Amino acid sequence: MHSEIISTQNPRVKAWVQLLDRKGRQKQGQFMIEGTHLIEEALKAKAPVRTIVYDMEKGLPRELRAFNEADVEWVAVTPAIMVKCSDTQTPQGTFAIVDKAASNATELFKLKEALVVALDGVQDPGNLGTIIRSADAVGAHAVVLGRGTVDLYNPKTIRSTMGSLFHLPIIEADLKELLAEAAEQGVQIIGSSLQAESSYYELDLKRASWIVLGNEGQGISAEVEQLVTQQAIIPMHGQAESLNVAMAGTVMLFEAARQRHIGK
Repeated sequence: MHSEIISTQNPRVKAWVQLLDRKGRQKQGQFMIEGTHLIEEALKAKAPVRTIVYDMEKGLPRELRAFNEADVEWVAVTPAIMVKCSDTQTPQGTFAIVDKAASNATELFKLKEALVVALDGVQDPGNLGTIIRSADAVGAHAVVLGRGTVDLYNPKTIRSTMGSLFHLPIIEADLKELLAEAAEQGVQIIGSSLQAESSYYELDLKRASWIVLGNEGQGISAEVEQLVTQQAIIPMHGQAESLNVAMAGTVMLFEAARQRHIGK
């Protein structure tokens, strides 16, 4: 279905603007993605895209025309509406409204040799996006967002995932409960520590493993650290004292992928 909106005071426009705020996203159960690439990735992944909005002066982007028959509402709007609904200084000319996907953390326990990343209070949207992209790149089974972690649907987070948020389950959960249950199921809960005696490269990462990454400044919280079953250090041979959380997570994920796919 195609329609047009020309007034910035239209109730639907006001509802879209609310999605720029976390409270609005929680209230409506939806979030916004901006730009042709992200919308393409969402449509290819069959994410629950409800509405695609585009600048009537620029027209529908060529890359999206192939999806014109999809069960999606298409709305042409004025440039003023695009500016009002955009989180960036220079709107990209198109955005989409997507339903939040339901997720079930218990499904993770049905996976054999699952590789999961659990985030405990990661605050920077760019770090979260990078970790999700790395998890996607290595074929991890899921990313779990613990309490205190930056909102997945923050526009900056969404942009930094480059579409990877549509490629694997991303679950919000209480890590204290979920990690305890995972450990009971025989899952290896791995934390990174500069004080650890074991090298991360010595671990058996072919078995079911959950990698826990903590806050940029404080690391893993004391409550979550008590649930870690294996502490390890990433060996560094230069003079840097430590790695950024997203860099450390990427190193750990790719070592797990190396062990799991070596010889294949």
